[in-house]
Amino acid sequence: MSRTDEHEILARIAAGLVYTESEAAFQAPLRRTEEIFAYNHTPPGETRRRRELLVAILGSVGERTVLLPPFHAGFGSNVHIGDDFFGNVNLTFVDDVEIRIGDGVMIAPGVTLTTTGHPVHPARRADFGRFSEPIVIEDKVWIGSNAVVLPGVRIGYGSVIGAGSVVSRDIPPMSVAVGAPCRVVRAITDEDLTTRVANVPGQHT
Repeated sequence: MSRTDEHEILARIAAGLVYTESEAAFQAPLRRTEEIFAYNHTPPGETRRRRELLVAILGSVGERTVLLPPFHAGFGSNVHIGDDFFGNVNLTFVDDVEIRIGDGVMIAPGVTLTTTGHPVHPARRADFGRFSEPIVIEDKVWIGSNAVVLPGVRIGYGSVIGAGSVVSRDIPPMSVAVGAPCRVVRAITDEDLTTRVANVPGQHT
């Protein structure tokens, strides 16, 4: 395949148009499958080794990042994570294009972030035909267990995604959103600062 062909395919991918497995095969060297396997089999006490592998796997990674194994990624190199990230077990990145995660993000067990979908008509799924759109998760977001974030979604600053949600549309900042499909149920306000706070002995509320 020529450089011109590669640029044309990359342009189609960037535009969210359908492309095939064969057309995208030139991107195979960007997959970090061996490093991901090594990370998932590194003993818990080898924190320095885990950090070295994570830096080698991801497109970029901030400080004080925790990603509990096992995790899974199609590429790994298309994932960008900020500072103070916590990702629990069985986090899956379907990162055919970029997934960008901000600072202070928490992700619960069993979450899938998928940038890729497939055409509805079966004839267009020949050779694993697919389309891809980037995902953006802004700072301070919390995503609950077993949620799925679909292609092209942006989750706004500080928002909470309920467990088991299927996020198919953008979520605005400082919102609680739940369900399949995921919908905003309320705003996050200063009243949320007072929930689950222990009373100080001797004080009345």
